[in-house]
Amino acid sequence: MFIQPWDAALDEAEWQTWIVEGHDFGLLSVNGLPGRAPTTVPTHFVPDGSQLLIHLARPNPVWESIEYDPNVTFTVIGDYAFVPGPWRAKPGTRPIEGVPTSYYAAVQFICGAHIVDEPVAKAELLRRQMAHFQPDGDHAPIEVDQAPYGRMLPGIRGLTLEVTEVRAKFKYDDHKPVEHRATVADHLTDRSQALDEPTARQQRCRLDRIGPWKL
Repeated sequence: MFIQPWDAALDEAEWQTWIVEGHDFGLLSVNGLPGRAPTTVPTHFVPDGSQLLIHLARPNPVWESIEYDPNVTFTVIGDYAFVPGPWRAKPGTRPIEGVPTSYYAAVQFICGAHIVDEPVAKAELLRRQMAHFQPDGDHAPIEVDQAPYGRMLPGIRGLTLEVTEVRAKFKYDDHKPVEHRATVADHLTDRSQALDEPTARQQRCRLDRIGPWKL
């Protein structure tokens, strides 16, 4: 992922906070077997210290590739919007001369994948995931010898992804003048389609922290 200096995370806390704020669905990318294309799997995940916790169905074709090469990338994308050209036209130029772009936040985790097959370990992985997604505990006990989860455990495999590197990008025109960024955020709020509003919030948050861009 190419990251311009003005698109980089301001610090580790920025991307960590962004993930914790509800960005817990992403794309697992696995190197393909020789002669095959890479495999990608969209899935929820749970951050757990320096790991990401995932489980997938046992028939998923990704396992053979992971066993061949456990070096994987997990990508989380959010707060994205298309910004039309007229919004980005330079002062004194015609609106149609503006060049469009995309705004987005993206965090890529470079990881080593470890498959979890032992039943008790899988049950523990599921308990950690459920503590994240259903913190009220409104689910049956996740135990190897109890229904319904016990009888379903053989149908899944767990994955712990040991994070070795993080690449974070927040692409919101932070090299543009303050007035320009504030105006685009207003346009996004007014348009209010899809993820326009969270994109505008993210842009304003960056604007408040950065102010005028300085190399």
